[in-house]
Amino acid sequence: QMPDYLRPCVSADIIDGKSLAESIQKKVSEGVSEITSRGVKPHLAVVIAGDDQASHVYVRNKERACQKCGIESTKIEMPASSNLDEIIEVVEGLNSDSSVHGILVQSPAPDGVDELKIASSILPKKDVDGFHPSNLGRLVQGYSDGLLPCTPSGVMSMLESTGVQLEGARAVVLGRSRIVGMPMSLMLAQKGSDATVTIVHSRTPEIESVCREADILVAAVGSAHMVGREWVKPGAFVVDVGISRTGSGLAGDVSPEVSEVAGWLTPVPGGVGPMTIAMLMKNTLAAAEMQVS
Repeated sequence: QMPDYLRPCVSADIIDGKSLAESIQKKVSEGVSEITSRGVKPHLAVVIAGDDQASHVYVRNKERACQKCGIESTKIEMPASSNLDEIIEVVEGLNSDSSVHGILVQSPAPDGVDELKIASSILPKKDVDGFHPSNLGRLVQGYSDGLLPCTPSGVMSMLESTGVQLEGARAVVLGRSRIVGMPMSLMLAQKGSDATVTIVHSRTPEIESVCREADILVAAVGSAHMVGREWVKPGAFVVDVGISRTGSGLAGDVSPEVSEVAGWLTPVPGGVGPMTIAMLMKNTLAAAEMQVS
């Protein structure tokens, strides 16, 4: 066995999502000044039902980003006892308010409330989360110019920023949610990205060995430190989307030891999170531009 001091120290490049997000927000604020000078003030309305602490933190972060970009933001707080009809009534009021360009209903919805029905009730042109069936449908058809889900878009931006080759790369997406996993796999497989994509989920046999074949591994399950170093191909690009609260703070889906084998790794916090918010700002500006053109 080689003595430790002779072993080449391999450690992953940690992708700074925070500074990349800041540069995107800077571009957004330039676009916001431009459209504001034409008499249109981009405006995002966020609806939050209930008192989930993490959700309130996310909403605060979104409000802060709006402020930075010069986007007007309105927060509508509803009680945890709100039902589907009450939430949809609020959404419909925002749909018909022409001063509001983007509408977002913060997840998770109160118990028993169907989030798919909420997503479908938002006007597609105001759907800055990108979850309306017609926006997701456009993504399936290969259009990437509409309002796209923020987290997967943020991940694509991170991949592009490093110049990693997507064409022909084997990508494995861990998790199949409509919010991250499914749209993520579509974006990676699209013309222009051209990765070969496998979706892994709780019913996949031998998950570990499938993940180990990935050049690009995107973990989005919300299970703390589930992905260990033996899951990762040496030199792979590992994107950690998951976020869980543990006794010792926030944890991603990827165990810290993965940084010893991966080529690139996105940190938690400070990786995908800030990128998601930057993409929300970008979508809000795009929605405002679509509505005035």
